Amino acid sequence: MNAYLIWLEWPEKCFRADERDLKFFRSLVPKGSRVVRARGERAFLRALPSATHAVVWHFKKEWFALAKRLKVLATPAAGRELIAWRDAPVGVKVHFGAFHGPIISETVLGFLLAWTRGFFWKGPMWPRSGLAAHCGDLAGTTAVIAGFGRIGRAIAARLEPFGVECFGITRHGPTLKDVGPFLRRADWFIIALPSDTGTDDFLDARLIRRLPKKCVVVNVGRGNAVDEDALLAAIKEGRLAGAYLDVFKHEPTALNPGVGRRGKGLAAAKSVPWNLVRMPHACAFSTRYMKDCFRELASEGLLK
Repeated sequence: MNAYLIWLEWPEKCFRADERDLKFFRSLVPKGSRVVRARGERAFLRALPSATHAVVWHFKKEWFALAKRLKVLATPAAGRELIAWRDAPVGVKVHFGAFHGPIISETVLGFLLAWTRGFFWKGPMWPRSGLAAHCGDLAGTTAVIAGFGRIGRAIAARLEPFGVECFGITRHGPTLKDVGPFLRRADWFIIALPSDTGTDDFLDARLIRRLPKKCVVVNVGRGNAVDEDALLAAIKEGRLAGAYLDVFKHEPTALNPGVGRRGKGLAAAKSVPWNLVRMPHACAFSTRYMKDCFRELASEGLLK
């Protein structure tokens, strides 16, 4: 008989598995299976030796020694920072969430619409000439999406019906070199890159110089991909129209323990230009988050 161990506790409610979520999870696993919810590390480690499946936010290397029956280790996270996946024993299937694209794409679309309609304008309301000059149309614009995996493709699929021409780039091609002409006319430079594939400072001063002044940078991947000093300087000097950052290099989260409650760098800056819009790593907030996670595990055959 399978034993499913769920340890999904997180400060944000949408990232916690509550009783309603667990009821849905039980409907997806074979009848008679044991489902245990752990509310803390101690309870999780106590139950781990009997678990055949574990769904967690983080998993340490040394815990595999306790997991003698483990067949599947799954996490809702798309990023791989919190799971010691490289140390998984042979026979243990490790799964990372691949359901985030539709949720994150709504965030990107929402920002682009709000930007083109002037919702972030901080200038004087009357006269209206300043705002009128800032507003435009989303249809007919061009987006270059760096990181064209599941999330990047979902962003393109969301934007294209609104008349946005999208071009995706990856390490394997097309690359930045291939899309040079599109960079020069990009209205949006959207970053959906992971942190573990050599992406540090991907958007640096050199790349910023290749973007037109009208371009707005959007980062919904990982904060390591942006040289924050170079980006801030470009915005202040008018070499970029603006930016939307959902992620930062030094966030006060489990991804960067020890940086302090406020974070560092742009995550903690008390004052930034009006056209540098910041959100606290919130692009995947959704009331359907846990159900989407569990539904994906079932559809992938990982709950058998």
